[in-house]
Amino acid sequence: MAFTIGETVQLKSGGPIMTVEDVDGEEGGRCNVHCVWFEKVGTRRVTSRDVFAAAILASAQPGGFSIGTIRRG
Repeated sequence: MAFTIGETVQLKSGGPIMTVEDVDGEEGGRCNVHCVWFEKVGTRRVTSRDVFAAAILASAQPGGFSIGTIRRG
């Protein structure tokens, strides 16, 4: 599936809704999608970024899980 910059996506297994920042071309038959999302850490919201294989992402569904809470320490 092809994703575009600015599109909202989510892991097929669930998790936070993420925004596509960039899409790398095919690398060994795999397309990499750079995503950004917000997480709640304690009382703060922090920006997180990671790169995912396009095969494990799906377009985000309305009403999906939007902000995760992380408890550290």
